[in-house]
Amino acid sequence: MALKVNRRIKDVEGSSTLAITARANELKAQGCDVVNFGAGEPDFDTPVPIKKAAIKAIEDGFTKYTPTIGTIKLREAISKKFKKDNNLDYTVKQIAVSCGAKHTIFNVVQVLADEGEEVLIPSPYWVSYPEMVKIAGATSKFLPTTAKTNFKITAKQLSESVTSKTKILILNSPSNPTGMLYDKDELKAIADICVKNHIYVISDEIYEKLIYETDSYVSFASLGKEVYDLTITVNGMSKAYAMTGWRIGYCGASEEIIGYVNRFQDHSTSNPTSISQVAAMAALNEPEDAIIAMRSEFKKRRDIMMAALDKIDGVTYTKPDGAFYLFADFSKFGESFDLAKRILNDVNVAVIPGEGFGAPGFMRFSFATSAERVQEGMKRIAEWLKKNSK
Repeated sequence: MALKVNRRIKDVEGSSTLAITARANELKAQGCDVVNFGAGEPDFDTPVPIKKAAIKAIEDGFTKYTPTIGTIKLREAISKKFKKDNNLDYTVKQIAVSCGAKHTIFNVVQVLADEGEEVLIPSPYWVSYPEMVKIAGATSKFLPTTAKTNFKITAKQLSESVTSKTKILILNSPSNPTGMLYDKDELKAIADICVKNHIYVISDEIYEKLIYETDSYVSFASLGKEVYDLTITVNGMSKAYAMTGWRIGYCGASEEIIGYVNRFQDHSTSNPTSISQVAAMAALNEPEDAIIAMRSEFKKRRDIMMAALDKIDGVTYTKPDGAFYLFADFSKFGESFDLAKRILNDVNVAVIPGEGFGAPGFMRFSFATSAERVQEGMKRIAEWLKKNSK
């Protein structure tokens, strides 16, 4: 007898990024020399003081349950971070800690989105957003962007997309997969539309510390009281602190929304790992020397990757402002999913096809690998394209 599953889960697509990464790891385990441009995580190790704090937590016996949405001490540290970095006032009652920023966004989408409602998602988008909306029973409405708009939506486009069913806008800046960063004027124009139409905004700010062309980062909720009331500000420890495996994400929002997130998480994961919470608190209280060094290295790798792509005829891209991805148009070489599979199998270089991001013909390259591996991987791809595009 065929297995019957929940209809919402049946329609959920697997993550293309995780699938490619799994295949790359499989080849690596077989002894292949794989260059992995698929990874969505820093290749740097978690800084030593953070690891030491976690070890001490274990030795001190801090291994029991904590409050569902995180310890008071961690939420106090997050509250201070929001104030210092983002000019946002969130009390501990307005903060929820979850098992990664992905889990945080999932929680918020399940709490706010309902059947018959629409969630606006700029495209290209992170692969998990539409699937989260699907699980909630709501409908994703994509707002397409192109290189001509630097892969950013405009206020006019947003305004024309709003209907009576619109409930949420998911805004990711800097963006995965494009690395695009919205400036203050662009955000203000978007905020005005959201306030006018009472649209909740999930502001995914996970890459805020990894920006390259400016020292100024504008948090969406900081643009005014009305915007603040509608915004759920999401962040986490994974990217800036090289803590992907520790699984700590968090959000700031109204007490009412946090109350529902707490209730939802009560019956799913309960609390994030107690030890990881201590590590996160240490990270937030540490000087940012490690982040600054990592950001500098990422910028160097980005520039090496751009220089290599500049030498490949037929490939175009938009210079990323942040994150550690470069999104390139390979449409002249064929369908990107097939292209990515062939490149991985033929020359052992993992790249992520654009289909999963709502952008067929494009490929996402992560430069979260050493400068030497960036050079090697790009060399292999250039030689493969030259050989296979005649």
